[in-house]
Amino acid sequence: MTADFAEENSGNNIVVRDVVIQNELGLHVRPASAFVQLSGKFRCDITVKKDEQMVDGKSIMQMLMLGAAKGQKLTIEALGEDAHEAVEALETLVNNHFEER
Repeated sequence: MTADFAEENSGNNIVVRDVVIQNELGLHVRPASAFVQLSGKFRCDITVKKDEQMVDGKSIMQMLMLGAAKGQKLTIEALGEDAHEAVEALETLVNNHFEER
């Protein structure tokens, strides 16, 4: 299940998408590191939400604080000119089990 929301906001794109953690061990160090490394390739701001907790998607420490387990929903939100590309790439990473299969 993915939800996608995009709008223009003062010349910046906002893209929001829900993803579900699918790898067996959840968002542990290796997948969190892969997420942060991929996020760092984009100029846009990236935030990740789990329940009521929101963190910077470019910070390994903050991503690990989410403690996301298999089956939990995360919401990825990107703001900036390359937001759509960033969210697409991050969704693919999550859906591919962070390449841990």
